[in-house]
Amino acid sequence: MPRVSLFVTCIVDQVFPQVGLAMAGVLDRAGCEIEFREAQTCCGQPAFNSGYRREARTVAEYFLQVFEDADYIVVPSGSCASMIAHHYAELFDAGDTRIAGLASRVWEFSRFLVDVLHVEDVGARLERVATYHDGCHALREMRTKEAPRRLLEHVRGLRLAEMDAAEECCGFGGTFSVKFPEVSGGMARTKIDSILRSGAEIVVSTDSSCLMQIQGVLSRAGTGVRTMHLAEVLDSR
Repeated sequence: MPRVSLFVTCIVDQVFPQVGLAMAGVLDRAGCEIEFREAQTCCGQPAFNSGYRREARTVAEYFLQVFEDADYIVVPSGSCASMIAHHYAELFDAGDTRIAGLASRVWEFSRFLVDVLHVEDVGARLERVATYHDGCHALREMRTKEAPRRLLEHVRGLRLAEMDAAEECCGFGGTFSVKFPEVSGGMARTKIDSILRSGAEIVVSTDSSCLMQIQGVLSRAGTGVRTMHLAEVLDSR
């Protein structure tokens, strides 16, 4: 039985706790021994992306202490998983033994199910037409593309309708959307147009931050299309 430590990320903890609960439910049914380390905080990505390397290292140092002995660290976010697995190496010395094996222990949620547990059918059912949004970090840094789609294909009643701009950025980018709201908004509108052309009722992704951006624009446009994290879809019965 794999021993899994959940790292739920700041945005899931503070804004979308149902995503963390859904992830835990799916992993539990998949046969994992699950633990949630209450001392966890942030991965350090906001500080890192804003250029505050010293502050990011302080946060990363604490993360390493909290998860030092974890077998698997599963994350419902491609961007946070990528920060830990790839960018911690930029914050610490090359010879730091804590970093050497970190990437092999940190997994984005969908790839953990498919590539580690070898599970594609989790028994989910959802009668909807869905389209999938590839988050930038998940796709380009964590190589998460096929796993979520294979999982969605096994959801009973769900029809996957690919959008023509699936791999294009939604415009969120963390602090990018704050610093460059006009550009961010333009990118989001391009994404929304693609979603609407797909005919989907729901938009699915592995990153709650992307979904927050997309849902905001969808709601303001009065489309009626809603967003769901992949974990929520897979937890549907």
